[in-house]
Amino acid sequence: MVRWLDDEEQRAWRSILRASHLITLVMEEALDAYGVSLGEYELMSMVSEAPGGRMRMAELAHLVVQSRSRVSHTATRLEKRGWVERVRTPQDRRGVVLQLTATGRQELERLAPVHVESVRQALLDHLSREELVEHGAALRRVILATRHRDDEATDAL
Repeated sequence: MVRWLDDEEQRAWRSILRASHLITLVMEEALDAYGVSLGEYELMSMVSEAPGGRMRMAELAHLVVQSRSRVSHTATRLEKRGWVERVRTPQDRRGVVLQLTATGRQELERLAPVHVESVRQALLDHLSREELVEHGAALRRVILATRHRDDEATDAL
């Protein structure tokens, strides 16, 4: 039996979906003006926050909710710019970690204020702190309920 959405649920769902698309669009446009995609920025940001400034490619794919192949393509574009490098892990010669180069760190420091301002313009400026915290808590429940069994990325949320 299909559990159809009632009118209130439908309005709420469509607002959530449209808002998520618009928020992403605002962030993409802000970074695009600097020749960087949101996906590229996100990878660099996640790697920069990881212990030791490096992260396994597989873990990175889980964290940004993208296929390993897509993350690999993004990493290749960043490598060509000299912003990241892939390094074999000493513990497991098959494993590969991504790490920022000094140039990549400088680029991330240049882009971070642009990204943060786009997040504020697209979302934070329109919610009270209480609304933001409540919304974040609700979405964390959704993430935990829908994550893959092998996905450890949400443990840090």
